[in-house]
Amino acid sequence: MTGQNVVNVSADASTYVFDNDGDHSGDQHRHLARLLDPLTFGRLESAGVGPGWNCLEVGAGGGSVALWLAERVAPHGHVLATDIKPGLIPSREGLTVVRHDIVADPLPEGAFDLIHARLVLSHLPRRDRVLRRLCAALRPGGLLQLDEIDITRWAEPSVPDGHEVYGAYVRAMARVLGTAGSDPTWGARVAGEMARAGLVDVDPVRWTEVWRPGSAGLDLMISNSRHLQDRLVEAGMTPDRLREVREVMSAPGFSAPSFDIHSVLARRAFGG
Repeated sequence: MTGQNVVNVSADASTYVFDNDGDHSGDQHRHLARLLDPLTFGRLESAGVGPGWNCLEVGAGGGSVALWLAERVAPHGHVLATDIKPGLIPSREGLTVVRHDIVADPLPEGAFDLIHARLVLSHLPRRDRVLRRLCAALRPGGLLQLDEIDITRWAEPSVPDGHEVYGAYVRAMARVLGTAGSDPTWGARVAGEMARAGLVDVDPVRWTEVWRPGSAGLDLMISNSRHLQDRLVEAGMTPDRLREVREVMSAPGFSAPSFDIHSVLARRAFGG
């Protein structure tokens, strides 16, 4: 079928804090794509994703990875993109979009050559169960790639101006995520969890960079300060402090290390 095929499977509520219906959702996904697509695409390309593959993109968000995969597996492959709220995912040949709750809704077993999820499982309190379900949905020899973050070593800015307010913002963001059941440190444990789930050939990569004004990372942080303003105020910030931290992140000369980004590839054993 040509174009986007949207299928209703579930509309269960989610505790995910970055609602795809929010006023700043489009900006958030654009900045995430700028920040993470180069790493994600490079890893998928190194895995050999190519024509004819059957792929599942979980929590597809703005759809940049799903579109890349659909182009990569064309003309005979197929991509199934799922999300609780899939309205931001664009259309194209070879891509089916499903409204789907990865925690509760069924997946076909042994069906996919590749499953990819980015910044999804860390937001799910039952992520261990979801990981096992994803493993079961792989065909023998199929690949799972999980891209997640770890804020454990998320350092303060490298310049004194804005040190205090930026640090307060980072800590408030961590509290917002934790209150919603997310674990923004889970990236460091992804490789071990995948191995414990029975996957083999586990291949982790950790990536960091320095963010400066106009970078995808700081643009994402500025967008998040608006997207989550009410939650951030509940977590101890004030509207004035949020305006201040936006000014700090936009000021010439400001720089701050990124959080750690972990990209882990692993394979379902042929006998598994």
